[in-house]
Amino acid sequence: MIQFLPPRSRKVRILATLGPASSGPEMIRALFLAGADAFRINMSHGDHAMHAANIAAIRSLEKELGRPTTILADMQGPKLRVGSFASPPPVLEKDQRFILDSDPAPGDAGRVHLPHPEIIAALEPGARLLVDDGKLVLRVAACHPDHVVTIVEVGGQISDRKGVNLPDVVVPLAALTEKDRRDLAFAIDAHVDWIALSFVQRPEDVAEARSLIKGRAGVMVKFEKPQGLARLEEILELADACMVARGDLGVELPPEAVPPAQKRIVATARAMGKPVVVATQMLESMITSPSPTRAEVSDVATAVYDGADAVMLSAETAAGQWPVEAVTMMDRIAQSVESDPGYRARVQFTETKADPTTADALSEAAGTVTHIIGADGIVCFTGTGSTARRVSRERPEVPLLVLTPKLDAARRMGLLWGAHAVHTKDIGSFEEMIAKGKRMALRHGVGQAGSKLIMMAGVPFGTPGSTNVLHVATLTGDELKGYRGRTS
Repeated sequence: MIQFLPPRSRKVRILATLGPASSGPEMIRALFLAGADAFRINMSHGDHAMHAANIAAIRSLEKELGRPTTILADMQGPKLRVGSFASPPPVLEKDQRFILDSDPAPGDAGRVHLPHPEIIAALEPGARLLVDDGKLVLRVAACHPDHVVTIVEVGGQISDRKGVNLPDVVVPLAALTEKDRRDLAFAIDAHVDWIALSFVQRPEDVAEARSLIKGRAGVMVKFEKPQGLARLEEILELADACMVARGDLGVELPPEAVPPAQKRIVATARAMGKPVVVATQMLESMITSPSPTRAEVSDVATAVYDGADAVMLSAETAAGQWPVEAVTMMDRIAQSVESDPGYRARVQFTETKADPTTADALSEAAGTVTHIIGADGIVCFTGTGSTARRVSRERPEVPLLVLTPKLDAARRMGLLWGAHAVHTKDIGSFEEMIAKGKRMALRHGVGQAGSKLIMMAGVPFGTPGSTNVLHVATLTGDELKGYRGRTS
């Protein structure tokens, strides 16, 4: 028998990464019950067989609990690395000369192979190369067709296959590698709900991915490069959602520039009505410790106060020693913030101007009407999820119950602030809308006798993008008595 779970009282969503520490049906179930609303499959690690098993476990849990559950497949993107070195790995000294070239021979203290000829061609004097997550900093002094000469600004040991970041250059590489294309095909065939794109520098990167995905999953852009941040609005216009990927962003930007960048991305995404996830190192110490630092708790709380749609756990759940405890802690932090009397004012600080459309006007009005009449919930009928996104953008005070006949739309709602999505049969008349809205609200614990509900839909029913109805309904004692747990 399907066990329908009530909406979570927490509005912000938790995205948990699966990995060696969190694979398998029992652990995935434990993470969900601890508070995970969505699961991230990291295509940088593991193989397709492992990912397929985890996806199957999530879908099995979805059926058991009767709640559409969200799966995000995160593409690896291009990985720029130096070549290998003869033993032992050299130590680069400050102010020394160091060459990166097209020669595949093992490197030494004076040179190393850079197996990316397009990078050598794109570099210009003055550009920086950040090696090993920025532990070493090289500055280009001279460029040649087959090599670049650099001066070491920050020295240290350099070893085989260390990553290279280029914060000052638009890298002439597509966001999707051949590996990404294979992973993307796998993810689409497995019916994941979101595809996260790495290494996005320009709108064309998003357009390319959209042409391959063809609407079969939502497109989430990861902002992790300064070049992408410089074209934030243009890129977001083409994306369905975004992620503040603070790991790589923190390598390519000065550390002090990351918090303002995070706030800008969150505010811009909210204003544009695009779900936004804040990610990386949120509870980093819980990889090895059962409790976080106070600074980490404050970091998560800041993202919640800013109104992010979701906060993400990476290695904390994928490879950490305390995956369930990390989700539990994130849930506790979010609930504490959202119960703060000052939370409502903080989360409404970002201005979200409605577009001059009927759907936007009604979505904005729903929040106002809810507050004035003291409604206990908003029931939103939608086919694509666009109406739910508009309502969520206003950050309403009450539960948002999203009813949709499309399972893929219901699943994508797992990263949408405050939304509790239900996959159910479509409606065909105004009377059916009212009856079904009341019935589903009762089943999912939204309201009680005397509760007022705001109902939103589009007429004619079943027509995407036609939201034009806002109705106030009241639950009566007779309806509560007559409720018999119908299944549709």
